[in-house]
Amino acid sequence: MRASLDIAFAALSDPTRRAILTMLLEDDMAVTDVAEPFQMSLAAISKHLAVLADAGLISRERRGRVIWCKLEPDALRTASVWMQGFGQFEPVDLDDFERFLEGELAPEPEDGDGT
Repeated sequence: MRASLDIAFAALSDPTRRAILTMLLEDDMAVTDVAEPFQMSLAAISKHLAVLADAGLISRERRGRVIWCKLEPDALRTASVWMQGFGQFEPVDLDDFERFLEGELAPEPEDGDGT
């Protein structure tokens, strides 16, 4: 497990690779489409994609002349389980949080005796 965590976190350490993963959340993308928003060569993007693929975070598939990239969300499961072990990353119930804030920020009722 340690080796897979090291590889996943190393892949996630680069902001360009994190941006690529975010883009792939939407849908599968051709390599050229992945490269479009970045100010770097297609070769540089291909290296980033290779790191992500080696970590198992994405898969690549050739369809005709085009290479498509697909997010592999299950690859982050080990990292997610590891982080949840610290207890700091529990999901927050936003409805409960909103009710708490409303209670804290509500004006205090005035006493009827004028004090």
